[in-house]
Amino acid sequence: MAATVEEVFAEIQSQLDEDPGKAKAVNGIYKFDVTGAGTWVVDLKADPPAVTEGDGEAQCTITVSSDDLLKIVNKELNAQMAFMSGKLKIQGDMGLAMKLSQIL
Repeated sequence: MAATVEEVFAEIQSQLDEDPGKAKAVNGIYKFDVTGAGTWVVDLKADPPAVTEGDGEAQCTITVSSDDLLKIVNKELNAQMAFMSGKLKIQGDMGLAMKLSQIL
């Protein structure tokens, strides 16, 4: 279970390092604007795939609070329900958003 937003993105990087094939299956660039915690870019097109803190270009931008992101990652909140209730906002490629569960 992730306790901080930083741990969430460190774990994503760790999973991508262990299995770069996950990135190739998704093949997109995500930006996470995490309210109260910062911005991260998850680049699954890069070789090797990279998770970086800071702003950048993305095909799909996810805006979510730090509390809700932790709940989603820890399986305490369903991502689709968070989207439907406005707790999670998506801009850009919705197809990529649907693939997000493969890396979270």
